[in-house]
Amino acid sequence: MPLTELILTENVPGLGAEADLVKVRRGYARNYLLPRKMAHEVTPAALRQLNALKQKRAEREARELSDAQELARRIGKARFVFTLETGETGKAFGSVTAQDIVNRLKNEVGAEIDRHKIVLERPIKDTGEHEVAIKLHHDVTAQLVFQVKSAAEPKAEATTAAAPEEPDKKKRRIFPRKKDQPKQEEK
Repeated sequence: MPLTELILTENVPGLGAEADLVKVRRGYARNYLLPRKMAHEVTPAALRQLNALKQKRAEREARELSDAQELARRIGKARFVFTLETGETGKAFGSVTAQDIVNRLKNEVGAEIDRHKIVLERPIKDTGEHEVAIKLHHDVTAQLVFQVKSAAEPKAEATTAAAPEEPDKKKRRIFPRKKDQPKQEEK
């Protein structure tokens, strides 16, 4: 297959980052990368511009890294409390998902984060303090600490007061007992 050499001008997923020298098939270059201005053909003039592109890429990566570190610092300071509805036994009806965490971060910290960057093996269904890792950059991972509390705290006094009343109540059967019917005399 004939290949063509190109210099990428922006990040292309699965291919490379800006200022990378890549070899791709001619049709991909001619029909996709070149018309969208995602790449330039390799010429002596383009090779001279390669240094400027590499400098631009280094500046962008440094800016992204500093932004990620700043965001990680802000996330590390944040403390959230999630409340879940629980039953009488303390089992949660709902759960805290990655999307819930993203929404809370957006509202409280003002950070727009993709939910796939939150490392959460399964939704959180139990109460207490939890720590979740958020992958902001390939070099920066933030730790978010939050608490999950029950919406209705169990009331120990109410349950002990209600316990003596239960024996006084008449137990109701699900299926009524058949009453003895008098035998009908045969005629």
